Amino acid sequence: MKETKQLVCISCPMGCRLEVEMEDKTILQVSGNLCSRGIVYANKELTNPTRILTSILPIIGGVEEMVSVKSKTDIPKNRVFECVKSLKGLVLQAPIHVGDVIVKDLCGTGVSLVATKTVLKK
Repeated sequence: MKETKQLVCISCPMGCRLEVEMEDKTILQVSGNLCSRGIVYANKELTNPTRILTSILPIIGGVEEMVSVKSKTDIPKNRVFECVKSLKGLVLQAPIHVGDVIVKDLCGTGVSLVATKTVLKK
């Protein structure tokens, strides 16, 4: 059965409104994109959606009380909430530096959670 899906591309600042024609789970045509990244985005979003996970975590003994973190690469969209829940109760110890691996294999995704900010000791 053919269907049409509407998406807003987030691959670049243009925010193109994409119209994607599909049959079953096969993409037949993508229109509305002003650059080739729209086609890549539509294919990925409709066949294997992923997201970068961003959060903040408490830190003890630092000049700041929180440190920002993110997944080093994107993770499957359907695993985001599971990954966020796994961070509950995690408290870090200063110092933390940009790029430090906070969690090596986030919920078995193979993706590391890294610090995006340096927080020095008090």
